[in-house]
Amino acid sequence: MTDQSFVFPKFYVTTPSPCPYLRGRFERKVFTELAGGNPAALHESLSQVGFRRSQSVAYRPACEGCNACVSVRIRVSDFKWTRSFRRIRNRNEDLIGTDVPPWVTTEQFDLLKRYLDARHGDGGMADMTIVDFAEMVETSPVETSLIEYRVPAHRLTPVPPRAGTL
Repeated sequence: MTDQSFVFPKFYVTTPSPCPYLRGRFERKVFTELAGGNPAALHESLSQVGFRRSQSVAYRPACEGCNACVSVRIRVSDFKWTRSFRRIRNRNEDLIGTDVPPWVTTEQFDLLKRYLDARHGDGGMADMTIVDFAEMVETSPVETSLIEYRVPAHRLTPVPPRAGTL
């Protein structure tokens, strides 16, 4: 006998809106709610085909005539150290990464605001409040954690920290 309890998720497409990355282009996203009996399994399957997660929604870019935004998944077992990767690792050997629970801090929010102001000043997240940020991080139907990267002085830093200053 087969299990007939699986309900295929409903997918939706957003209307075109200005692309936050490529000037003069428009973005669209296909998305679905991570709901049902096993949102963790649905999230895992969708992430394997390029979906990202924000709160309880899985989404991926679906832009007309463009595929510049690509989710990157690193297959650790196939990873090969190159000279440039070693150079980056050595340049950042003083960084300390810590896995922390998904609870927002003002320090994290301040870092996010500096990033948004520098990179997406007129984007959809520019007016985000700390309450919005907390909802985005802390509301999840799947197990979630954060990784904080700090320099030796224990200051929270963006990744990659040496790519520029925020």
